[in-house]
Amino acid sequence: MAAKAPVKKNLSAIKRARQSEKRNERNKNERSKIKGVMKSVETAVKSGEKDAAAGVLLRAVKTINSARSKGIIHKNNAARKISKLTKKVNAVLQTGA
Repeated sequence: MAAKAPVKKNLSAIKRARQSEKRNERNKNERSKIKGVMKSVETAVKSGEKDAAAGVLLRAVKTINSARSKGIIHKNNAARKISKLTKKVNAVLQTGA
């Protein structure tokens, strides 16, 4: 972990540091959610459950798009993640159809 920043001298810098900490925590939670839904999609794909995979994919897309719109992840990063998950789910849906 990074060392704590030196104590700020003016009020605006103090407020900025406080806001930055809050935003950092919020963004960390959102990125963690993204990783969790991605993992759940991959788990559903590995188990071969078609309905579960499709349902979890929708939830994952919604979570990723939400993070993208809030500026937590870049739009191309979001598109790449969604594309990757969709390919995996489509592969499962095609097998045995």
